[in-house]
Amino acid sequence: MDQKKWGIIYCPKSGSFRPQKRWEKIEKALRLNHIDYDFVQSEQSNSVDRLVTMMINNGYKTIIMVGGDSALNDAVNCLMLADKQTRDEVRLGVIPNGKMNDFAHFWGIKDNDYYNVVKMLKNGRTRKIDLGCIRYTNAKGERCHRYFHNSLNIGLVASVMDMRRKSSGWLGANSLTMIPSSLKMVFQRLEYKMHLKINDDELKRKVMSVSIGNASGYGFTPNAVPYNGLLDVSVVYHPEVAQLFEGFYLLYSGKILNHRDVHPYRTKTVEVLKAERAQIGIDGRLMNTPEGPFKVEVEQEVVSFIIP
Repeated sequence: MDQKKWGIIYCPKSGSFRPQKRWEKIEKALRLNHIDYDFVQSEQSNSVDRLVTMMINNGYKTIIMVGGDSALNDAVNCLMLADKQTRDEVRLGVIPNGKMNDFAHFWGIKDNDYYNVVKMLKNGRTRKIDLGCIRYTNAKGERCHRYFHNSLNIGLVASVMDMRRKSSGWLGANSLTMIPSSLKMVFQRLEYKMHLKINDDELKRKVMSVSIGNASGYGFTPNAVPYNGLLDVSVVYHPEVAQLFEGFYLLYSGKILNHRDVHPYRTKTVEVLKAERAQIGIDGRLMNTPEGPFKVEVEQEVVSFIIP
């Protein structure tokens, strides 16, 4: 295997108009930047794992995901299955092409700017990044874990992000598509009985949502960065309706931590001893709810990522 050849996995955006035309634009950008690459297309979300594993086993040292946060999550988790020596030799990059591309946006990587994104990947630097990890027991009593590069959400925000992902359609997951999803918070305004341990604090109360960010977390952990060995946590209590609308404004303006019902923390570990009926979303996609208590922690500098 040529060590300089890229392995590219194209994940067409579900529900997008003429996905082949999108790939033709990316292909043109690769050609103009004189990139030597091999290309495979993911036909469905559950095939990403197999394709990333194939790329790793075939010796590709640069793997580029053309997809969104969910596809990148699959790639990260496949890479973490490899031994450390193999993992350290692989660089991971992303060309945003999902309904949610929050992690790419964190690094200033823009949607649809294919030529400059490919140029950045060609000339950019590689940085070791942290990952968050949820460790839990499933319904079969098996001990499991799952990594996340962006955020893990518990409660209402998890269901809102899933609704946003499913309903965004051809507009993508921009601020306009966030509005109908956010209105769910007004009309349902759910609360969940939770028992959390964060640093020296122990919370036993009803909570609307908990966001645990390794990065910006769709605006709910705006100060989180994936290279300081810490997780940012935003615990959202149950605001009045007037404060909800204020919260929408602060969320869209990147100032959600200024809301009086949002309580921020910075930590290495979050213990969730109880989260009754609360859904859990990981990098924008719902996961099977763990059985019983679970722990979320950070693993420092474990994946090599290409950044500007």
